[in-house]
Amino acid sequence: MEEPRPVTLQERARYRFDRTLARSTGTLMGWLVITCLAVVVPVSALLVWTDPGSPRSLPGRLTAVWRTSAETLRLGAVTGTPLRMLLAALLGLVALLCVSTLVGVITTGLADRLAELSRGRSTVIEEGHAVVLGWSDQVATVVGELVAAQAAHRPRAIVLLADRDKTEMERALALRTGTPGRVRIICRSGPASDPDVLALVSPRTASTVLVLPSGEPAADAEVLRVLLALRAVLGDGTGGPPVLAAVRDDRYRAPARLAAGARGTVLETDTVTARLIAQCVGRPGLSVVLRDLLDFAGDEFHLADSSAFHGSPFGTVLLGHATSCVVGLLTPEGRTLLNPSAGTVVAPGSRLIVLTRDDDTTRPEDCRHLVDRAAIVTDPPPPEDAAHLLLLGWNRRAPLVVDQLRRTARPGSVLHVITDRAVPGPAREPETAAAARLTVRFQSADLSRPETLLGLDLAPYDGMVVLGPDPGDGPDRPDDRTLVTLLAVRLLEDRTGREMRVVTELIDDRNRPLAPLNPGSDVIVSGELTGLLMAQIAQNRHLAAVFDELFSADGSTICLRPAVHYVRPGSEASFATVVAAARDRGECAIGYRRHDRRATLPDLGVRLNPHKGERRAWSAEDQVVVVASEPSDAAGSSGPETDELQAERGDATPYRQ
Repeated sequence: MEEPRPVTLQERARYRFDRTLARSTGTLMGWLVITCLAVVVPVSALLVWTDPGSPRSLPGRLTAVWRTSAETLRLGAVTGTPLRMLLAALLGLVALLCVSTLVGVITTGLADRLAELSRGRSTVIEEGHAVVLGWSDQVATVVGELVAAQAAHRPRAIVLLADRDKTEMERALALRTGTPGRVRIICRSGPASDPDVLALVSPRTASTVLVLPSGEPAADAEVLRVLLALRAVLGDGTGGPPVLAAVRDDRYRAPARLAAGARGTVLETDTVTARLIAQCVGRPGLSVVLRDLLDFAGDEFHLADSSAFHGSPFGTVLLGHATSCVVGLLTPEGRTLLNPSAGTVVAPGSRLIVLTRDDDTTRPEDCRHLVDRAAIVTDPPPPEDAAHLLLLGWNRRAPLVVDQLRRTARPGSVLHVITDRAVPGPAREPETAAAARLTVRFQSADLSRPETLLGLDLAPYDGMVVLGPDPGDGPDRPDDRTLVTLLAVRLLEDRTGREMRVVTELIDDRNRPLAPLNPGSDVIVSGELTGLLMAQIAQNRHLAAVFDELFSADGSTICLRPAVHYVRPGSEASFATVVAAARDRGECAIGYRRHDRRATLPDLGVRLNPHKGERRAWSAEDQVVVVASEPSDAAGSSGPETDELQAERGDATPYRQ
């Protein structure tokens, strides 16, 4: 055994000194006095003895040493009898004690105030600010989009309240959202479900309040408590700012709506994500369109004045704006009509739902003269065939994805599910019309093993959905398993030389560039798209009904369809021609995607809301972005035409101003 190292004299002295200091405050003060005297008195004596002008006598020099030491320690320089010197020293000590105490009180008060501010417990006094309650994977997207939405208007504050450290929240937001510009981001710390804490962010004077669900298992219950706390702060009346909340489980949606009251709108994040995944399966590239549509960097949905079109059919309105795309109507009763029939008359008091750059860029302009009728395809498109799909993985959203695929599948479609866990639910499919369209087959396999993935035969499948595990289901992060699965699929594509249409779900948007996908595949980042959707509705609550229909399995939705369904391949035609062709099929064209730029950043070939006069040569591989009703496998679904629309084909009807 190795002998212990001997303790040095310096270590023993330091140990004794530390032990002495630990005894009491009086001991510490005593050592401080001794140390000061041990330094000040010898140095003062040295100064006196080396001064040529100092007294020659010893009492005189000692008096000079006392005066120098007293001036250094601010004890007074009174000389004379020992009693006078003692009283002067006592008076100096009392003055020093009072000043030190005052400095200590001020320092402690400032330190406590700074600590309180750093904890984020001070009251926010703002008006017209946006309040974000809770912390989740959507918070960076929501805050970033609110900053972008407000950049063109007067600066406002965005106040974030979450039960996290204030400094940590500020650091995370600065890392994810960058510089906020003129918009102030204010973070406060504390539980949003506490009415007293919630009152700190002044929700009464806010322009909007957003409630985000966390990633915890009890997140929906916490959202419900936050909404009840908001109700306690704002009251039960209809006054106050609009409230937008998100829950994950459909079972909490109805209670959340009751808690939010008349001013509230509640979204189901899992249902929205499942709808988006199901819609992207049959429409490659849809996720790129949705990201461009939902963020505030480009064009987005707005409400516009319709007074120039009162009494006109909706089909005329579609060609009534050069720099905006009309997709629907908001009736005077507040009902949303998305992609109504071309013969629907625009009633007084209605508002147009348009895709445009900003809410003040919608100006009426007749574009019917830009339509080239010779380039329009009049033959009906071929019907879509049944699909054979593969789903790899399982999580809490998987049953919703399967249900959405049942609703949108063509009759005779098959879904093959491979998962490494027991699939919940009944063994027999429900006897519904949706179930009759899609046959679902389940298979258990260890998807964590590379040989399982590399042994898959992708030849029978038309498309694939890859789902990662839920957070907390294993030691790895959810996206790690997804990325491994995508690597195996890419290797199988390289072996067979066939590109697979893959729709995958990721949790973290930072993993999007890491996903090894071909240009025809889609990535759904659930938190990002939900955050974008919440930011859009926060700016205009009337858009909630629009997005609810767009992302549902019924009604109108966003589609990418071959350009050859609308214009002749190789022909050069304006976008107004595409809009007219889509209108003839009962659809609203809002953009296109160029095939030759589908892998080119940053837009990946997507162009939303182009000018109606923009002309280009349309290839057979190009796609048109339309708002359409499903199914659309025949032309002439626009409903009966009015006399005005029939005359429009011959440009005989004057434009209404």
